[in-house]
Amino acid sequence: MKMKKWLLTGACASMMGGFVACSSDDSNPAVTQVPVDPGLSSAAQIPGSSTDQPVTGSSSSAGVPMVSSSSIADTDDPQMACSEIMYNAPDGSLLEWVEVYIAGGMDMDNMANFQMHLSGAVDFNFPEEPLTKGEYIVVTNDTALFRATYPIAEYPVRLFGNWVGKLVNEGDVVNVKVDGEGDVSCAFGNEPPWPSLADGKGHSLVYLGGNAAQPNSWGASEKDGGNPGVGNDAALKAASVRINEIKPFVSDADHSWLELYNAGDTDADVSGWTVEVKLRKDTLTIKAGTVVPSKGYLVLDGVEGFDKELVLAPQGGEFYLRGPLPGEESSLWVPANTGTSGVVDLSDGSTAQGPLSVATPGAKNAPLQVGSVYINEIHYHPDEASAIPFEFMEIVNATAGDVNLSTSAVSRGWKVEGINLEFSNTVIPANGMILLIPAALDAEVMQKTGISQTDWGADFVRTALNVPADVQIVTYLGKLSNRSETIAIKQPYSQSGSGENIKYYYIWHDATLYSDNWPAHKEADGFGYSLHRVDFTTMGYEASAWTIGEPTPGIK
Repeated sequence: MKMKKWLLTGACASMMGGFVACSSDDSNPAVTQVPVDPGLSSAAQIPGSSTDQPVTGSSSSAGVPMVSSSSIADTDDPQMACSEIMYNAPDGSLLEWVEVYIAGGMDMDNMANFQMHLSGAVDFNFPEEPLTKGEYIVVTNDTALFRATYPIAEYPVRLFGNWVGKLVNEGDVVNVKVDGEGDVSCAFGNEPPWPSLADGKGHSLVYLGGNAAQPNSWGASEKDGGNPGVGNDAALKAASVRINEIKPFVSDADHSWLELYNAGDTDADVSGWTVEVKLRKDTLTIKAGTVVPSKGYLVLDGVEGFDKELVLAPQGGEFYLRGPLPGEESSLWVPANTGTSGVVDLSDGSTAQGPLSVATPGAKNAPLQVGSVYINEIHYHPDEASAIPFEFMEIVNATAGDVNLSTSAVSRGWKVEGINLEFSNTVIPANGMILLIPAALDAEVMQKTGISQTDWGADFVRTALNVPADVQIVTYLGKLSNRSETIAIKQPYSQSGSGENIKYYYIWHDATLYSDNWPAHKEADGFGYSLHRVDFTTMGYEASAWTIGEPTPGIK
């Protein structure tokens, strides 16, 4: 069935400008997450199991509590969670694995019946076996290598594999999906603010709680190699002092400087702490007598504050502040720019990083600066029974001149991080818009709508939805998470290295980390509505930067 015909014959009532709104009869209350101890599941051998050990689950009161939900009844659909990720094993090992569990809801008598699977960075379909709350299971890329690394006598973990795909070291998202609304998107990465000890240095990423797509929700494991199959693992304590703002070197008359912020309740002596400037492969030591006041700021001059000069070129790079204890680390990725970059605290208790609208040495940071192109609308979790049954995004040129998204100082186009899109042969006109749609439809969308992959494409969407002729439609290879994901618009600025070691540096124009747990925006989570931008004064990390409304693809 063609979508245009499907739109006209659907059972929903027309609400706005030819678009249709449908609401599901199923309730989807907001989930309140609280720390709990899932406890210990009983051991049982599964006859005919594809695993190689007893079913076990455990917890440890010495670690960080796992996250569950007191608002999810035992009869509700299972709510999945990731508890540990090994994306870059030490000593050049190719081993990768993810630990998952049920955070709330009912036990599964059969994972296959719940259509439990991994998607995103890797793909894996779980077999016809049970899974109970309090039980931690591990999925890997190589079961033989896992057993060689973690012998069953020491790690009696219930193991599954091998998956298809790879956890690339630069970062990605692992989706743990089940039939219903219980899936979760778990991110990982090797750039600030992700902990560097999990990047090939012997530690895993341990989930601390909160939004699993947010770097602040993860820490480096206390135990070398991680602790697969156990759950509730301890993480190394992060530094109470963070890199808060950095100013690059612009002219001989103007030094670089670095601002520290101490979130602790006591003054922090950071004498002898180091700052790694990764781009320059250089490490500086903070001079003796340097104290950051409690809940206060300290600005270190690039010449006077260290044992040698802090040099930060406009192309930016990675900066790591480290104390004397393992894991005592703070990091900041500085995008290419001539202004300052830093960390802003968000209303949900998390943080965001990026270019700042103005420099604020010794004071609370200014909002993040929006560049030439911004994200205007996100339809991340469509209702397949609504008039717009597919995901999409819009980006808008905020300037009075054309922006060429295909040219830069290096041989790369602009990119939209999070959906695997790099532009080629694309110019967005002054104040113009581009509609971004997936290159491939989900099987569920095709099944429920009758739209085939052969029908699908830019021309089909333009005709079916009457997208204005001056709005370009561009397809992307990735997929928007139904839960939470970082989306960013980045312009290539420069590069370093060559071959496999080449690294690109970008100007950041806009970014968001949308979430299905934004309380005021729950109707965008599978109920036929989308997120619409309402605050253009800063990047779109805060829920208050968005409102919900009817999807309007291609219309400002």
